Amino acid sequence: MKKYIEDFFKWVKGTELVELDDIDVSEDPVRPELTLGFRITHDRKILGLKYEDKIIAIVCIAVCPEVPHTVREMDYMSRVKDGNVVVAYTVWSRKRGAGQEIINKLAKYVKEKQYKRLVTLSPLTPMATHFHIKNGAKQVHINDVTQNFEYDLNKKI
Repeated sequence: MKKYIEDFFKWVKGTELVELDDIDVSEDPVRPELTLGFRITHDRKILGLKYEDKIIAIVCIAVCPEVPHTVREMDYMSRVKDGNVVVAYTVWSRKRGAGQEIINKLAKYVKEKQYKRLVTLSPLTPMATHFHIKNGAKQVHINDVTQNFEYDLNKKI
């Protein structure tokens, strides 16, 4: 058990958040229909959690002036240049624990860039609800086809 814990902390400490300009969007379990072009234009970015030259988790974000309730709203809002709300609209991992770690690194990134809020635009699924609540987020909206969770940027990460 001790070896397992040491190995876990070794990989967590060895990760870094990097910006990506290309991914296989069909790998996205949440929103595979969104094109690569959509993900990297209009104040939107793809961030990867890198460990030993491998990307082990991915999160796609948009910077918006308000919390969007649909992908369409997010598309329009992210075209505004003065946004201060970072919206994580899809996240997935290739390694157990990497999803949580990329959210932790994203929260640090949001604070460092001096954005005001980190929220999600998540599907209405038990998996999304469980993931975000387990990782410390609070549900702030339930919409027709999505839900929004917010991460407390003042909480120690």
